[in-house]
Amino acid sequence: MTSASYIFLAGASRGVGREVAKYLTAQNLKVKALLRTEAAAAELEASGIQVALGDALNVGDVERAILADEPIHAVISTIGGLPADGERADFLGNKNLIDAAVKAGVQKFILVTSIGTGNSANALPPQALETLRFVLIEKDKAEKHLIASGLTYTIIRPGGLKSEPATGNGILTEYPRIAGTIHRADVAQLVVRSLNSDRTNNKVLSAVDKNMMYGQAEFTEFTLD
Repeated sequence: MTSASYIFLAGASRGVGREVAKYLTAQNLKVKALLRTEAAAAELEASGIQVALGDALNVGDVERAILADEPIHAVISTIGGLPADGERADFLGNKNLIDAAVKAGVQKFILVTSIGTGNSANALPPQALETLRFVLIEKDKAEKHLIASGLTYTIIRPGGLKSEPATGNGILTEYPRIAGTIHRADVAQLVVRSLNSDRTNNKVLSAVDKNMMYGQAEFTEFTLD
């Protein structure tokens, strides 16, 4: 990564994306964030983040942000919707980001989805799967689009998310049937560490807190170093 290039972050206004923004700026990395509204802009700009206003669901907005003058080294997307939301960004927003990243020649794309997506569906109980069904379908389409794009990718599927401070016990695994919870700040740590780990290239990984897993699944922890 050159000193002139940026990390492009979609989803920085809240949740995991907001935590990712904190870790990136703490490492003095140059960050450009796509925001749908100005609500979080002042706070992000105060931390040194360049803000591009635009909606991930609008192709023109996304291309203007990613294909601007500043070279983008990597894209991180944590965008998604709640089950009650209308048109969600889980697939269409991420598709626009992925397509623009291909045009920009981005080196790596990290997509945060959810346990329950794709081959991790069996990790969740049937009731949870049914509740999240429409969201998971959209996230699955986004994962498949990224894998087919030709970009170097890392897909991270966190378990149930909590907003407490990081525990430092977040782990990744390629085992798709693991389930549990994890703090958003710990997911963000794993995302930022994955950014500079070639071991995560073209991997689909589940993320949980090793002390908050459901059941006693036999699995191998994925090492980033």
